[in-house]
Amino acid sequence: MGTVDYTFPQGADEPHRRHHTVEAPEPQPFLKSLQYSVKETLFPDDPFRQFKNQNASRKVVLGLQYFFPICEWAPRYNLKLFKSDLIAGITIASLAIPQGISYAKLANLPPILGLYSSFVPPLVYAVLGSSRDLAVGTTAVGSLLMGAMLSKEVNAEKDPKLYLHLAFTATFFAGVLEASLGIFRLGFIVDFLSHATIVGFMGGAATVVSLQQLKGIFGLKHFTEATDIISVMRSVFSQTHQWRWESGVLGCGFLFFLLSTRYFSTKKPKFFWVAAMTPLTSVILGSLLVYFTHAERHGVQVIGNLKKGLNPLSLSDMVFTSPYMSTAVKTGIITGIIALAEGIAVGRSFAMFKNYNIDGNKEMLAFGMMNIVGSLTSCYLTTGPFSRSAVNFNAGCKTVVSNIVMAIAVMFTLLFLTPLFHYTPLVVLSSIIISAMLGLIDYQAAIHLWNVDKFDFLVCMSAYFGVVFGSVEIGLVVAVAISIARLLLFMSRPRTAIKGNIPNSMIYRNTEQYPYSRTVPGLLILEIDAPIYFANAGYLRERITRWINEEEERVKTSGENSLQYVILDMSAVGNIDTSGISMMEEIKKIIDRRALKLVLANPKGEVVKKLTRSKFIDDKLGREWMFLTVGEAVEACRFMLHTLKTEPASKGEPWNNV
Repeated sequence: MGTVDYTFPQGADEPHRRHHTVEAPEPQPFLKSLQYSVKETLFPDDPFRQFKNQNASRKVVLGLQYFFPICEWAPRYNLKLFKSDLIAGITIASLAIPQGISYAKLANLPPILGLYSSFVPPLVYAVLGSSRDLAVGTTAVGSLLMGAMLSKEVNAEKDPKLYLHLAFTATFFAGVLEASLGIFRLGFIVDFLSHATIVGFMGGAATVVSLQQLKGIFGLKHFTEATDIISVMRSVFSQTHQWRWESGVLGCGFLFFLLSTRYFSTKKPKFFWVAAMTPLTSVILGSLLVYFTHAERHGVQVIGNLKKGLNPLSLSDMVFTSPYMSTAVKTGIITGIIALAEGIAVGRSFAMFKNYNIDGNKEMLAFGMMNIVGSLTSCYLTTGPFSRSAVNFNAGCKTVVSNIVMAIAVMFTLLFLTPLFHYTPLVVLSSIIISAMLGLIDYQAAIHLWNVDKFDFLVCMSAYFGVVFGSVEIGLVVAVAISIARLLLFMSRPRTAIKGNIPNSMIYRNTEQYPYSRTVPGLLILEIDAPIYFANAGYLRERITRWINEEEERVKTSGENSLQYVILDMSAVGNIDTSGISMMEEIKKIIDRRALKLVLANPKGEVVKKLTRSKFIDDKLGREWMFLTVGEAVEACRFMLHTLKTEPASKGEPWNNV
């Protein structure tokens, strides 16, 4: 980094230089400004633009298509699309049935609820959802979270009826939350769960879920209700005398089978259906093995009777009274946010692969309605699980009709096939869960975070270890707290930097990023990379003052021309509040006391408007000291230094207004 001498163009010594003036935007009525702010906050995608210049009947059609996406694609649906959706639907049904039963057990709920939850919610989503690839169902993380939170208040074994009713109520409140976020377009709240948070949280939850399945693998009847790794491992190894070798052998065998087929499908993507069919195959083989060997008499636990028939209504089962309602609300809010974040992330991921967009607010509304309707029809929390959606995507689904096909397959199972699951060993369900969970431990994403952003890696690991060594709630709270702390740090400590000139150009850039850029003698050019408001005004005042001190010391040491002008590049300052304006006034006073001159470059419209209203520009700065670009500001200051030889601290010359 060095200094540069400028050669001014011919005529530069003229006493009056022409520059573009910085204009303040036209003042807008308060209500109009408020309307614009609300629109940009809640409707950044402008969903109403499609209704412009349309007649009444067309607006009705567009409204139906907006709120019910099925009305948009259904008229164009054909047999060719149905063939693809039929194959995909049958494929995901083969995965949904064993997973549904397994995850219900994980939530300490009757296994039949897993099938109920794979019947009604997919039908609701097919009408309201905007993703073509999302396969609706229960998830291991959501099931674990719900089970862990409800178990703190009610013991599922001692009072199964109350526990079941609380699960329905929590699902109802989860749906209300999700639908409300969609209706009021408040989906940005979910964005506080960053990618790093989700990676760590999912990995930690998957680790805990996998370890808890050791209960089923070893055939243990009594197990800890805690989810942390220490409690789980203590519970496992304190009961070594109760381990059942028959169950362990069976579990390890099926786990090897599941992992082997998944590895094969990963290496041979066209055989994706092999891994998709393996869970159901494992259930069938396990049931046959138990049936013919009578393994249930030798310590191998089985599901037992599953109730035949479709979902019974559960409206009357809701718990809206103390002291349990608060537990249901808390569980619903937390599980609802987690389910929403996972479902939208999965939907957007697959939409990106197929080059189409999904509406996040529509998805929230769809998730909310399917959980509200589900809670009234004996279902518990559902979303778009990654494993099931990946199978749906790989199976070649074209529309959400694949969810309808899956729901019909599950309905057929509920009506006619549930007795066949009587001999299904629990150890097989544990193996299915472990196999699915290992895929959620995304160590490659963690490595990527380490290579790209160490702080994001810290957030990820905080979430992971918080879940593994604390609880699911602790891990989530720690990760979100660190993410918010980082956000506050970014806002309260914005970056500032010295800018220098790129040789042979009028371009000015950060001298740290471009070491070959050169500072301008007599000028200190500073860039501010954030809006100026109460959270960072104090820091910016101190930091700008320090930059000036350091520059004056450097100039004094090197013997260069003394500092005369401080140019603030306001290009990245999109807004300023009253605290920021007070900071600017203090900076102006500090600079004036040092016989320097403050210059603003490229202030944005909102900033100029507020600085004008506060009288800062007219009474303190002077409009002649505002410029459209850093280049113009530097040129004007150099002109003043070399030609007019004006005292910087005095009132500026009116050459900028000519």
